[in-house]
Amino acid sequence: MTAAPLSPPTVNDDVTGRFAWYRSFGPQGRRAFKGAFGGYALDAYDFQVLPLSMVAIAAYFGLSRAQTGLLTTVTLVVSALGGIAAGVLIDRIGRVRTLMITVVTYALFTVVCGFALNYPMLLTFRALQGLGFGGEWAAGAVLVAEYARARYRGRVLAFVQSAWAVGWGLAVIVSTVVADTLGPSLGWRVMFFTGALPALLLVYVRRRVQDSPQAAARLEHTAERAPLGAVFRGEPGRRTFFATVLATGVQGGYYTIATWLPTYLKTERGLTVVGTGGYLFLLITGAFLGYLTAGYVTDRLGRKKTFALFAVLSAGLLLAYINIPQGANTALLWLGFPLGFCASAVFSGFGAFLAELYPGAVRGTGQSFTYNVGRAVGAFFPTAVGFTAGSAGVGGALIYGVIGYAVALVALLGLPETRGAELT
Repeated sequence: MTAAPLSPPTVNDDVTGRFAWYRSFGPQGRRAFKGAFGGYALDAYDFQVLPLSMVAIAAYFGLSRAQTGLLTTVTLVVSALGGIAAGVLIDRIGRVRTLMITVVTYALFTVVCGFALNYPMLLTFRALQGLGFGGEWAAGAVLVAEYARARYRGRVLAFVQSAWAVGWGLAVIVSTVVADTLGPSLGWRVMFFTGALPALLLVYVRRRVQDSPQAAARLEHTAERAPLGAVFRGEPGRRTFFATVLATGVQGGYYTIATWLPTYLKTERGLTVVGTGGYLFLLITGAFLGYLTAGYVTDRLGRKKTFALFAVLSAGLLLAYINIPQGANTALLWLGFPLGFCASAVFSGFGAFLAELYPGAVRGTGQSFTYNVGRAVGAFFPTAVGFTAGSAGVGGALIYGVIGYAVALVALLGLPETRGAELT
């Protein structure tokens, strides 16, 4: 089966300027971008509620560090199942409908977590939240990738990825206010209740966002559907394997940082909630700028070189971060900015790269499988930190993040460069 490259008729090829990538979308593409950006920002918000509340939750239920780390791990492991299911739905019922299903799922179970009466209940609800969390990114990324022009695709998907920093920053602000106002024993429950915010996005997506014309046409011709197993055989199968390993390494490194850095700042650096919020502000600001900057870099240098560059920088900065002497909190503060910048910049190429690795008939399946299975395997990195922290301390155990970035570098050896590829 072959198809013409995706070139939406509403796209304007003549636009110029700093934001030409956005103006070139056309009206429907811009609506798709807004829907995907909002969905991912709120996805990040709902995920970050847990890391920001972990100290309070551990104290409330009397959890060990290993049990606390398992809350994040189970979310990410189950997200693989949700991601695989969402990938199938993306290619079977469409990008937009799948996006709405995933948003409803992660919002509902984030709220339900606030009603947990004990640790097993919280663990179960958090696992179910992972079902929606796993599929949302892929649905939004595929949707936007198919509207984007090839020369802009890297930065377009990087802007979508930057929504993670927006949601993370919003979660930090809300958690700081809630903790100061309500205290830790009640504040963590209220934080989960605020996870209902994504319901507002559904109104916009349902009324305003549509699949690209080519993707919609493909859904109408069921005879053109490729078998799902196509992403596991031959050359696509090789790409699936190495892309999954790449996602494992990058996300193992990132989730080690995102899950345990707040706890590290509080327990081993002795910072208050407000103090930690200040440190995280620079980390998140760096993350946002990292996403955006790397989007332009990946369109200029190529996907593989950009992944390699920021994986090496992230590993080096994490090593520096955890080896700053006690009392040097000013240095710790400023180093948080480049750490956040590079640890997020390494993600910017995923949306474009994974979309370019697969044909349209199995793009959702391939993109969602590799990203989410990689996330599930990478989820064991935070758990390893939890088990190792008892003997090495949280700072020492963060070395697992460095190992993750090394795994990503090895995976790049088995993948092709796709910059400039037209989607089919």
